[in-house]
Amino acid sequence: MGETSMMTDEGVEQSKLLAIKRGSFAGFPIFLGYLPIAIAYGVLAQQSGLTTFETTMMSVLVFAGAAQFMAANMFAQGAMLVQIVVATFVLNFRHFIMSMSFINKIREFPMRWKFGLTLGLTDETFAVSSLNGHEAKKEHSTFYFLALILTAYIGWVFGSFLGAILGDALPATLSDSMGIALYAMFIGLLVPSIKKEWRVGIIAVAAMCVNYVLMNILAVEVGWAIVISTILASLLGIVVMKEDEA
Repeated sequence: MGETSMMTDEGVEQSKLLAIKRGSFAGFPIFLGYLPIAIAYGVLAQQSGLTTFETTMMSVLVFAGAAQFMAANMFAQGAMLVQIVVATFVLNFRHFIMSMSFINKIREFPMRWKFGLTLGLTDETFAVSSLNGHEAKKEHSTFYFLALILTAYIGWVFGSFLGAILGDALPATLSDSMGIALYAMFIGLLVPSIKKEWRVGIIAVAAMCVNYVLMNILAVEVGWAIVISTILASLLGIVVMKEDEA
């Protein structure tokens, strides 16, 4: 009886380890992709006046690349905390939609697992999780998704820390050039979306125009200009991107 129980326990552990291995393997490409972007964020955040601890903790607590780039840039421009919070909230509102979709795939999981896993969703981890939704039906699938998300998370946090450290060590010319990563990342996100749906370009241009008017004509503070243009562009997106009625 004891031997049978021991063999059963070993089988359970092996099954968990296999699920963790599959999840880590699925998350490793995200890990590799996050490293250079996180390093660029770390350098930019360090240049913006954030300490190494603050830079790293933002990645630990926020774990949202686009929002962190924007927050660091707004911090450098002297935006108030409430402006940064509102702007990042609007930018990350899509995470509510992703979380609801993800929870639908893991509806059989205990609530504590649903809550914890949704906190680790990013565009990339959500995409990989969606492509591997069948994993939710396998044994110990909770460990698969946990390993996937943690692998990506570790890559982002480690890269952020490394970037903050390098920000002090890199030559000033090279360090300053890292600031272009902010614009490169947003362009990289925007262009594929425009190729897929041209109306996204209209929304982006509208946001830029509104931001220009607010800052250069109405002399609105940089922080509030970003917040207002983001909200107005989002509202425009609701109208422009509305599916055509049959």
